[in-house]
Amino acid sequence: MELQLRNLSKQYGTKCAVDNVNAKLEPGVYGLLGANGAGKTTLMRMICGVLKPTSGDIRLNGKTINELGEQYYTHLGYMPQDFGFYPDFTAREFMLYMAAVKGLDKRVAKTRTQDLLHMVNLDDVADKKIKSYSGGMKQRLGIAQVELNNPSILILDEPTAGLDPKERVRFRNLISDFAKEKIVILSTHIVSDVSYIADTILLMKNGSFLLQEPMATVTDNIRGKVWEILVDERNADEYSRKFSVVNLHHENNKVRLRIIDEIAPMDDAIAVSPSLEDLFLYHFGEETREGK
Repeated sequence: MELQLRNLSKQYGTKCAVDNVNAKLEPGVYGLLGANGAGKTTLMRMICGVLKPTSGDIRLNGKTINELGEQYYTHLGYMPQDFGFYPDFTAREFMLYMAAVKGLDKRVAKTRTQDLLHMVNLDDVADKKIKSYSGGMKQRLGIAQVELNNPSILILDEPTAGLDPKERVRFRNLISDFAKEKIVILSTHIVSDVSYIADTILLMKNGSFLLQEPMATVTDNIRGKVWEILVDERNADEYSRKFSVVNLHHENNKVRLRIIDEIAPMDDAIAVSPSLEDLFLYHFGEETREGK
């Protein structure tokens, strides 16, 4: 299976939300990373057929979305950032309703609903109303409904936003379980969500891909640019103003600073192995500091 994005652009008046994106995606988990406003959601909505591109096209196994028509959507499972539930439905009622919307046979829908609610650990509350669910339970129900038609392409837009660390770990594990032999695009600005499960990182900024790299080599281009130094507390603010500090840790009367810079910030700076978070802050540090 191959999903191709070819010269894909989306224009809103004078603003270019997605700018000439090209990618060739095969089964695996793709972490779509970028700051808010990078174009991630617009790109995913185009892949899902919710938005029409201004130019370019999307192809599945060589055929465009238009050529495939309704057949394309049988391959697709989409979980938008603001996923709507019917609060007075139980989880089971909601799943059966969504199965009907997706055109599943009633007998298949019943079995699939039971299996998926068990997989996401909701079978013991399957007959309770969704309005009584926690945020993590609702997100697990969301991923269960996405899987109803056993799609070969999963599109997940900020699926762990608002979850506590324990629920985020549980959700990441679910995605890993569901991802076998599928194309999974997981959009987020929470770096840890993809650092453990992504096979490939798609780093997006200002509507374009800055890089498309396997997880194993994605930080290679900032190797030798990440440093740690230990300074007196009174000097920490000065270094923070002068350099791009991505982390600091107080140790007795000293402060350990993690800095991204082309050259060593001081003679006794130690070069350290870069992380995915370092890479993200290298490209988006100014935006995240300014709250953009």
